[in-house]
Amino acid sequence: MWISWWLWPLVALCTGDQFRDEAERIMRGTPVIDGHNDLPWQLLTMFNNQLQQEKANLTSLAQTHTNIPKLKAGFVGGQFWSAYTPCDTQNKDAVRRILEQIDVIHRMCQMYPETFVCVTNSTGIRQAFREGRVASLVGVEGGHSIDSSLGVLRALYHLGMRYLTLTHSCNTPWADNWLVDTGKDKAQSKGLSDFGQSVVKEMNRLGVIIDLAHASVATMKAALRLSKAPVVFSHSSAYSLCRHQRNVPDDVLQLVNQTGSLVMVNFYNKYVSCQEEATLSQVADHLDHIKKVAGAGAVGFGGDFDGVSRVPSGLEDVSKYPDLVAELLRRQWTEVEVRGALADNLLRVFEAVEQVSDHTQTPEEEPIPLDKLEDSCRTKYGYSEAPSFHHRPGALLASLTTTLLGLSLL
Repeated sequence: MWISWWLWPLVALCTGDQFRDEAERIMRGTPVIDGHNDLPWQLLTMFNNQLQQEKANLTSLAQTHTNIPKLKAGFVGGQFWSAYTPCDTQNKDAVRRILEQIDVIHRMCQMYPETFVCVTNSTGIRQAFREGRVASLVGVEGGHSIDSSLGVLRALYHLGMRYLTLTHSCNTPWADNWLVDTGKDKAQSKGLSDFGQSVVKEMNRLGVIIDLAHASVATMKAALRLSKAPVVFSHSSAYSLCRHQRNVPDDVLQLVNQTGSLVMVNFYNKYVSCQEEATLSQVADHLDHIKKVAGAGAVGFGGDFDGVSRVPSGLEDVSKYPDLVAELLRRQWTEVEVRGALADNLLRVFEAVEQVSDHTQTPEEEPIPLDKLEDSCRTKYGYSEAPSFHHRPGALLASLTTTLLGLSLL
């Protein structure tokens, strides 16, 4: 008997190595596509987006969850990089700030072409897999970044945005955020306003993935029911396991199942365990629960690395994805289910979004009502209250006369 007792730790160790080896084998063919990484925000706060600074070198960057060696060790083959600007930029310089964050993502691809390739479609992701590079996509975090403008939404699409998170931790004039469900914010739109519905329709037309992380439950349900394409929760976990309003409740998970949508599980401790500490095993519990309620096709990874202060033990940085996959294999997930969570589920959703898109369709044009906007820093051109150049023919005549007199003196 004592021999058997002595052998058990060795058996467990060998089994653990077996699952880890199997995880790496699977990930060599199907690397992970992560739904949300805030490295661009770290580059702003640490280096003011000056990527040529010696300390900003992504091959040796040490203070972050993410750098190039860690990405390679974690078999990361696709990443939605978060272009994020905080809620306090709303009605101020949000558009400028988001343009700068999109720019830094493009410059990452330019400075490290052997590692990153900026792509805008599912075909580009698959090509990056074949090349062994990280398919880099732009996810704009927070609907306040479009400043309630369909024109800005379209412009960001042309700059590479392929998902838009409808809200961050603040309401927009057209969609409610998760703090409404805590009572800290008041519901303004009861989910989505009429203009918010136009935003969703225009995202469908363009081929932009709708992201419902940070949204109120009413906003989640309204968007899931309205969208013609599947949606994602780019970095959210299961409410039943951690009753934090940033997570997705079971009735919404059922809608996720019905619409073929996707929940990419967040690794932030407070969304995993509702405590300061969490473990890799608890993250796997969230993946298990979403698979159980919404189906294996509804599961993905959205680590939120470099956007959170505390991550689970065993998931300290982006190099640890194989350990999480090994845990899923230990829990008897099939290879097909694991490949789905790694990449195939996201690719399916992205391809469905691309199929729904139709650039020949007439764009949404109705602007948001002026009374829905804060006007302290706004001009009103285009609205009836705006001063119009054409209302001042005398001024136009005077201007032309001055110009012609000036020319006659030359």
